Amino acid sequence: MPTSRVTPHSYARDMSSPFVVRPRQEHDNRSGPVEPTDGPAPWALPGVDPRGAPRAAMRPAAPADASGSRAAGTPAEWAALLRNGTDAAANPAGPTPLLGDVGRDGAVPTAAGPAPDAEPRPAALEPVGLYLDDPAVTDVFINGSRGLWADRGKGAVRDPRWRADEEAVRELAVGLIAAGGRHVDDASPCVDVRLESGIRVHVALPPVSASGTAVSIRIPRVARPRLSDIAAQGTFGGDPAVESWLREVIAARVNVLVTGAAGSGKTTLLAALLSEVASGERIITIEDVAELAIAHEHHVALEARQPNLEGVGEIGLARLVREALRMRPDRLVVGECRGAEIREMLAAFNTGHDGGAGTVHASGLAEVPPRLEALGALAGLDDGALARQAVGGIGLVLHMGRTVEGARRLAGAGRLRLDAGRLAIEECQPWRE
Repeated sequence: MPTSRVTPHSYARDMSSPFVVRPRQEHDNRSGPVEPTDGPAPWALPGVDPRGAPRAAMRPAAPADASGSRAAGTPAEWAALLRNGTDAAANPAGPTPLLGDVGRDGAVPTAAGPAPDAEPRPAALEPVGLYLDDPAVTDVFINGSRGLWADRGKGAVRDPRWRADEEAVRELAVGLIAAGGRHVDDASPCVDVRLESGIRVHVALPPVSASGTAVSIRIPRVARPRLSDIAAQGTFGGDPAVESWLREVIAARVNVLVTGAAGSGKTTLLAALLSEVASGERIITIEDVAELAIAHEHHVALEARQPNLEGVGEIGLARLVREALRMRPDRLVVGECRGAEIREMLAAFNTGHDGGAGTVHASGLAEVPPRLEALGALAGLDDGALARQAVGGIGLVLHMGRTVEGARRLAGAGRLRLDAGRLAIEECQPWRE
């Protein structure tokens, strides 16, 4: 007979209904209660540690010996080669830094090691550890066996020392996604995750990625940014009036929509704005992948969930917005609107939920109205209904962009308005008024 027991002081979510908490029942149909074990998780992917560590470090091209052949090495030796970019025996003068490629400005970047008291990073990240330790690197891109590119704020530059075949890149990709608690395989070839350190990883497997496994790594360099931090980085063009005006916007509880292209700094600006919220207010953020890191003690982050291996259990942003409204938020934030969740967000903004915010992809202020109309169509809203909801619910639009050199800047601000029943936008500079 199966036996079961309630584990004292432990509770588990029913994965089909994660918003209901029940006592955990532990049982075994053969031998009664199950005691915790330290063995590998039964769901561990082949060749991947349950905690997300790949079987071996990435394998850069080993240095050739006198005969021209390349020596094999242990995983530790491969990792050392990756970090040094050379063989000490072949280079008596010392190892050449892997990050020794010359940037567009002619400077040779250096890698700053982690702080002595820093938490150890997941083993899955070790193959790219040197890029993570370089404070100038904000993005890392691995395009299958074709190579690795690193962006140090002036565009992506290929690192000629990186060597990895397609099998090794796929192994790295699987390990990174597993470290974030998700899975990537042929059935789910495109997956996005956020690691505990705030690093965001996106993976696309073949045949979706025709050129081989594509790995995109975004590295937040300001853990919990404030307006003063991004102002010091030049986001506001050195104008102190912009920073002061944005503080007034937050204090006045204006609903804000942050727009811009991918990688333009939308999330960073939004996090900096929310960090200025009074400590007595409760912030609830909803994101496809939890990315917002806010310098605020009362922040609750909700994250969408992909289907499991059986194709069930998915929880989308629209559902999470409805759940968040039951959690009494003082500030409701939708990290990125891509579909039907725009309806729920605008409905909340028009029914007394002030001081909220969201982000939308758009190439410019003029493109924001048609972009919102397209999202509204996905949610079943016609242009007229969407326009009235947007004008009534969104008080300010902030658009982020990147300069030719790759620097992130506040490109403009605008206010939505009605024009013959359709949504339009009027650019403005309130900090100069």
